[in-house]
Amino acid sequence: MSRLNLDDFTDLIERPDGGVRRDAEARRERQIVPPGALGRLDELGEWLAAAQSAVPVRTVERPRLVLFAGDHGIAELDVSARPAGGAGQLVRDVLEGASPAAVLARRLQVPVRVVDMALDCEPDTFPEEVGRHRVRRGSGRIDIEDALTLDEAEAALRAGIAVADEEADSGTDLVVLGDVSVGGTTAAAVLVAALCGTDASVVTGRGGHAIDDLAWMRKCAAIRDALRRARPVLGDQTQLLATVGGADLAAMTGFLLQCAVRKLPVILDGVVSAACALVAQRVAFRAPDWWLAAHDSGEPGQAKALDRMALEPLLEQGVKVGEGLGALLALPLVQAAAALAAEVPERPEAGKEPGAEEDPGTEREPGTEEERDAGKE
Repeated sequence: MSRLNLDDFTDLIERPDGGVRRDAEARRERQIVPPGALGRLDELGEWLAAAQSAVPVRTVERPRLVLFAGDHGIAELDVSARPAGGAGQLVRDVLEGASPAAVLARRLQVPVRVVDMALDCEPDTFPEEVGRHRVRRGSGRIDIEDALTLDEAEAALRAGIAVADEEADSGTDLVVLGDVSVGGTTAAAVLVAALCGTDASVVTGRGGHAIDDLAWMRKCAAIRDALRRARPVLGDQTQLLATVGGADLAAMTGFLLQCAVRKLPVILDGVVSAACALVAQRVAFRAPDWWLAAHDSGEPGQAKALDRMALEPLLEQGVKVGEGLGALLALPLVQAAAALAAEVPERPEAGKEPGAEEDPGTEREPGTEEERDAGKE
């Protein structure tokens, strides 16, 4: 198999259709609710219309929660409130419907998919559909060793790409992206610090289950040591993920890139998905136009990453638990924006019968009317 060349994504990824977005903005100005009265919902509806290349926008009917799972060796340093190697129990809670994210997904009628990339358990612990993309058992302790070999990092990236293709081919129209990990926020903070050129203390947070001051100092020291190992490989994103990332983070990065290729919009959850998005942005600068930031988790690394990508969180609820919960909270807001953009009628024009506007969901050719007419000549 040929080596994976991430540089190819720069040419493969296009921005959402600017012409369609202008059409969506024009339609919004004709609707019976005054422009600006719906606040940021207007912007969300227009963004989704551009992503779909459809005016009016199609309502979101088939969202899916996708969770990449893995254990990180750095958790052995007691940098997390959860026990090292404990991500398997978190996955079990999700699959049994007991985790907060699973409860909310059930309430919102959103299917959940868990992808085991590097859980510290036997390969047959979970069903085949969970473990078929697994790369290894746990990721290395990034303060003193690489998280993955280069081949494992590439395999994880390819796995994420494959999962994105599977979702796009199955008809998923919006992805809610999260992680299930122990030690993942530490690896994520290293990636953010490395790519933003900041010190460890600037990106060190207290994780999903707030750690005490001593654990925070251990975490900060671990990030500092891993950061020294990350800086020499900043020019190669596959090598960076192998050195200080992990199989789950590498897979999420590949997933985000391929979703942008497939024009499949994604809602990002917390610091882990934000860190992977930042790596993906370094690969392909247009990719962030396909993502939404769900919420502000309070993790400083997430804030740093989102600021670098110019993504503004939709919500500020202080949710830190991870597992896609914050992103799920934002999903109804996106669905509401799509429904309002699609179904609020336009003001009747002079000489035109009310209700004669286009049927919702009708796709429009991209560009202005003049550009579309020119293309038909």
